[in-house]
Amino acid sequence: MQAPTRRDLLTGIGALALAGSGFAWAQNQGEKNQEPEVTATEDLMREHGVIRRALLIYAQLTDKLRKSPGSVDAAALHKTAQLFRTFGEDYHERMLEEQHIFPIIRKMQGAAARYPEVLIAQHQRGREITDYILAVTQAPKISVHHGEPLARTLEGFVRMYQNHAAREDTIVFPAWKTNFSNQQLDELSEQFEAIEHKMFGKDGFEDAEQTVSQVEATFGFTDISQFTPPPPPKP
Repeated sequence: MQAPTRRDLLTGIGALALAGSGFAWAQNQGEKNQEPEVTATEDLMREHGVIRRALLIYAQLTDKLRKSPGSVDAAALHKTAQLFRTFGEDYHERMLEEQHIFPIIRKMQGAAARYPEVLIAQHQRGREITDYILAVTQAPKISVHHGEPLARTLEGFVRMYQNHAAREDTIVFPAWKTNFSNQQLDELSEQFEAIEHKMFGKDGFEDAEQTVSQVEATFGFTDISQFTPPPPPKP
């Protein structure tokens, strides 16, 4: 048998390399197609994303409520408040933060420990405001009588939750996370998912994101380029 030449050896090595890279590519594609796990803290923060989008809807409507309350789509505003109630207040606040986050934070040392009491008080005030929004948006049109008070209420609500969610994302949630190992955080993520499925029958986040997207479309807020400000004045 003739001994393999250097070219034969290089050709064989190249074929093996190609086969190996093909296997690695297929393995990579398989991993890409598998949806990555959502961590407990990521879950909390993406839920804040839905809540913030609802708040942005409120903020964008205040001028219109003052000038022409009857022209605001009452049903869409009611739908926003209902989403805030079911997803933000009943699920995110009551079932996750108040039962699983704040009790641990209260026992900690440091800046985070002083937040639970005021955050719970703000949750309660937020529920009172949501009750009010739901009440004044039940009719087909928002009355002139409710225009200014509703606009003022929404402004206060948005201001409160902007500060509220920002402190949770940057102080409370990171402090809470330090109490657990990675394995424990994985278990908590599964526990949060089980609560979500129990409340909504499936992934509540997906439905909440679709709902807020639908409301944004109703009000013409889908294209976020409209919120890009003009260039600043020259100094």
